[in-house]
Amino acid sequence: MPKIRVDDRRPFEVNLRQFKRACEKAGIIKELRERKHYIKPTEQRKIAKRVAISRTKKAAKMALRPRFS
Repeated sequence: MPKIRVDDRRPFEVNLRQFKRACEKAGIIKELRERKHYIKPTEQRKIAKRVAISRTKKAAKMALRPRFS
């Protein structure tokens, strides 16, 4: 759980933004989005496979790109 030190001298919006940033770094928002709907294990494997394929294609595309030094 992220913790922040609330400073009364700072505006509320600044403290809130700091808390949101801490939650984002901790991965809480991402986990909430993932848990929002149940995904069957087979669907999870399909998604993971699609992501891996696109990652591989992107890496291959970057490897073929000429580099200028």
